[in-house]
Amino acid sequence: MTRTPAPLVATEETFRRVMGSLPAGVTVVTAPADDGPRGMTCSSLTSVCLEPPTLAVCLRTASSTLSAALRQGRFAVNLLHGGAERTARVFSTDVPDRFALVGWHTSGTGMPLLTADVCAYTECEVSRAVEIGDHTMVFGTVTEAGVVPGTPLVYAHRSFRSWDALPTTPERPEGDR
Repeated sequence: MTRTPAPLVATEETFRRVMGSLPAGVTVVTAPADDGPRGMTCSSLTSVCLEPPTLAVCLRTASSTLSAALRQGRFAVNLLHGGAERTARVFSTDVPDRFALVGWHTSGTGMPLLTADVCAYTECEVSRAVEIGDHTMVFGTVTEAGVVPGTPLVYAHRSFRSWDALPTTPERPEGDR
């Protein structure tokens, strides 16, 4: 006779612990706005497809970053490097002018991009948004992208870490991707 384990009750705390066990890359999603750039820390990023190159981010529905991205129809994803924990923390707070505390510039397309704290970035056009609970999943078609040497910042078990074991440039054969 095989015993079936008792189902876990999916409380908010249990769900947080389960998802916190999965290491995630740390990004800052930014968007232009008429009264200054918006940005927030985000670890919910996934690639969707290669043709066209599309990614998805999950942002708090009440955030000004989401409002700006949807209003402007575009956003950027700044993948933070292993030494950028301070920037991740700044953009996860309610500090009114987060951009005054970090290095950034406006790209040629008008997108606010972080400068010293990234190992990669993308600029995206919003292709779709789906509200689920207190978050909205935003799909973006990648229009610009770049990689800077550095190892990514990851978040797991409620702490930040640099993933120094990852190579800074892809060195795998094409078939291994």
